[in-house]
Amino acid sequence: MVVSRIPRTIAIILAGVGMSVCGLIMQRMVHNKFVSPTTVGTLDAAKMGILMSVLLIPQGGTFNKMFFALVFTFLSSVVFLKMTERIKYRNVIFIPLVGIMFGSIINAISTFFAYQYNIVQNMNAWLIGDFSSVLQGRYEMIYISIPAIVLTYLYANKFTVVGMGENFSKNLGLNYRATINLGLFCVSLTVSVIMITVGAIPFLGLVIPNIVSILFGDNLKKTLPYTALFGAIFLAACDILGRLIIYPYEVPIGIMVGTIGGIIFLILLLKKK
Repeated sequence: MVVSRIPRTIAIILAGVGMSVCGLIMQRMVHNKFVSPTTVGTLDAAKMGILMSVLLIPQGGTFNKMFFALVFTFLSSVVFLKMTERIKYRNVIFIPLVGIMFGSIINAISTFFAYQYNIVQNMNAWLIGDFSSVLQGRYEMIYISIPAIVLTYLYANKFTVVGMGENFSKNLGLNYRATINLGLFCVSLTVSVIMITVGAIPFLGLVIPNIVSILFGDNLKKTLPYTALFGAIFLAACDILGRLIIYPYEVPIGIMVGTIGGIIFLILLLKKK
């Protein structure tokens, strides 16, 4: 129990809270309900960072991979925000479509380099979230996401303000660029740590904030705790379901969340349309 079940439970809770909160903050900064680490290329950028770490520092450990993933994730988020600032057509569906295309470009570049060095199979494995390998001694890095989540809680209202635009933020005495960079750093750190620890968990940061918004409204200070709680519960439920469907074997959590989250995402899209 101490070696596997407790570490796995802790990792599920932190990953669920972290990805859900990241999705909520990104949606507020871009002012779009369908923006999340899944739909703006954040997960693809983290994968590229891990790939570059493996290629440039083959003997590097987990920390090196996390650092590269953090740098690439942060840079890709900055580029995406710059792109959205220049887009005049602000349709709620158009922005995430641009993000998905941006992520596809990043993924294509990563696949090219992985093919050149014959590690395509390893690279694809990084995008499959799986808690089965979470054991004592292999999950502790996920604790690094806790400070990022705490900072997110402390600066929640400021992230809402920066989503209103640079001029509006400055009129309220807020340092727009510094707050944006802090938010992107928190998101990048959390996504990178979770990616290194358990792999990619798609759609969690998209679905949970939207469900919470439907149930409790859009007051960030009020909905942030619910978003964290629902994210942890939803991920735990998907993990339990994945372990029961083909028992004694296990369906990876990335596939479970991707399937259920994808269905919910389609429902949200159709409802919005």
